[in-house]
Amino acid sequence: MSEHRSGIESNLGTPLESLAGSGFSRVADAAQSQGNAIELLRDGPENFPRWLEAISKAERTVYLENYILGDDRIGTAFAQALIAAAGRGVRCRVLYDWMGCRSRTKPIFWERLRHAGVEVRCYNPPRLGHPLGWLSRDHRKVVCVDGQVAFTGGLCVGDSWQGDPAQGIEPWRDTAIAIRGPAVADIEAAFADSWMSEGPPIPRLEMTRVGAHEQVGNLKAWVIAGRPDEMSLYRLEQLVAEIAEHSLWLTDAYFVGTTGYVHALCGAAKAGVDVRLLVPGSSNWPIVGAVSRAGYRSLLEAGVRVFEWNGTMLHAKTAVADGCWSRVGSSNSNLASWTSNRELDVTIQDADFAAAMAAMYERDLENATEIVLDAGRMRAAKNVPPGGSTRYRKRYADRNRLIAGTVGLGSTVGAALTRHRPLGVAESGVLFTGGIAVTLISLVALLTPRLLAYPLGIIGIWMGASLLARAWRTRRSRQAENVAKP
Repeated sequence: MSEHRSGIESNLGTPLESLAGSGFSRVADAAQSQGNAIELLRDGPENFPRWLEAISKAERTVYLENYILGDDRIGTAFAQALIAAAGRGVRCRVLYDWMGCRSRTKPIFWERLRHAGVEVRCYNPPRLGHPLGWLSRDHRKVVCVDGQVAFTGGLCVGDSWQGDPAQGIEPWRDTAIAIRGPAVADIEAAFADSWMSEGPPIPRLEMTRVGAHEQVGNLKAWVIAGRPDEMSLYRLEQLVAEIAEHSLWLTDAYFVGTTGYVHALCGAAKAGVDVRLLVPGSSNWPIVGAVSRAGYRSLLEAGVRVFEWNGTMLHAKTAVADGCWSRVGSSNSNLASWTSNRELDVTIQDADFAAAMAAMYERDLENATEIVLDAGRMRAAKNVPPGGSTRYRKRYADRNRLIAGTVGLGSTVGAALTRHRPLGVAESGVLFTGGIAVTLISLVALLTPRLLAYPLGIIGIWMGASLLARAWRTRRSRQAENVAKP
């Protein structure tokens, strides 16, 4: 797709426009950079050749950080490109996530890279002293080359994102961007921070780039490098939902919004904002898809339009608002991305780029089915687009119905116990089923308590030992600092 460098903006004077700058920087804890050229890229077949070409032309450095680097056809192509670059004397650094690659990439894959001179680190592998440490993942998707160009978005490196036309397998639907200009330095700094979390830092001289801050376009951008417990993007997303005046179009792969965020979306829709949410029709994580569907009702009742993608897995994470503000990145709208993961998103203030994002969104809706309320029940709209394929939706239909039923049961039982919403007549049967289930589980706990006590006891001992070990290490470290002081 074409590169968007125009600085012409629409909807001047809107809250989004007036807050752009220092306001966004404070809320998202991200510095604004001016003078960027940013290109919108769609799906693996458009992204991967660009990424590989940049690596093949690298002269100084290649930084690759990704949740998944698969040991498959596409992953092998990247491994070969990295090995060739290292052979030319390019400093290549690869940071992958332990959980993301655990079942997809064999150890020999990493050994082959290391043997060829590529520096490889694994983010947050299991550690005995951190029983809950595995909850934090490196979910970023970044390629930086020579400090001159960077690619980021939602794409992992694997065959699922490439597809196989010969076998009739479509690529996963995803979105990324190519960036040149000052924002590249911010992305490199984010990589350096992640790299340092698993070992010695990158030497400062390696990060110094001649002309790295030269302006090559007209776009304002904010690189939001999310880290555990910071919630930078959440604060910004909440603000955008609260102040958008005309439109807010969201694409999300694993939407499980918090009560506050859902309330902000509903409030915007009730105020007349055109709020749309595009999510997968069939998810590679069915439980997440079922939880997401369980939250449709409140959105639909408020006027939010919800669409389900009809093709292969929809994995993009994007937003476009009021014809002037856009976001492309790795963050999903859920607590894992907002609170515990390392994520990287780029927000852009530019009318032309927002128009390109909106056009891409409308093209996606041509292959999506709208979910509507009909007499209080959710159903697919009758006007299914002729280009929308239901083949992928049927693949997981039975499994999704089972999981969605389980989630619906939990929602109804929770509402009955907390009385936070009125219950319908149809939910009396659900309550009856829930009552029987809870009674049976309680009887099992009374008659065979060891089935519950032993696992809980083991987990408690593990966590207690971990806390004691951490306290001892912290105390020793503090004592060593006191001794070192003059």
